[in-house]
Amino acid sequence: MDEVLAANAAFYAAFTRRDLRALEELWAHRTDLACTHPGWEALVGRAAVLQSFRAILLGGGAPATLRCVQPTVHLLGADTAYVLCTEVVPGGSLAATNLFVREDGVWRLVHHHAAPIARLPSQPPPTSQPPPGMN
Repeated sequence: MDEVLAANAAFYAAFTRRDLRALEELWAHRTDLACTHPGWEALVGRAAVLQSFRAILLGGGAPATLRCVQPTVHLLGADTAYVLCTEVVPGGSLAATNLFVREDGVWRLVHHHAAPIARLPSQPPPTSQPPPGMN
């Protein structure tokens, strides 16, 4: 599970640094890729997914800050896992799912999906701390 969390953290670190080379390397090479950005239609295929990240990072569409909080790993056998987390961006939060497969012993991203979370004004924003009982 630690390796999956590390791959997930590397994805957010590369995105935050606007490091396209690192971001592209994190995605799987032999598995079909897919991605759904908030408000976008689903993208399928390596070229479409990576082009979308180039457009977001180089075109000024990336949030000023992005934090992944409360990531939880769910293993689906030995070579597939997904991470559920909350992405905290200026002005709100996104629910995110990141799907990973193991290629040549390395966890690689095959699908990313993020969507806005509607919060009532009285609800506090998520923190970096896990919910009670999840330590």
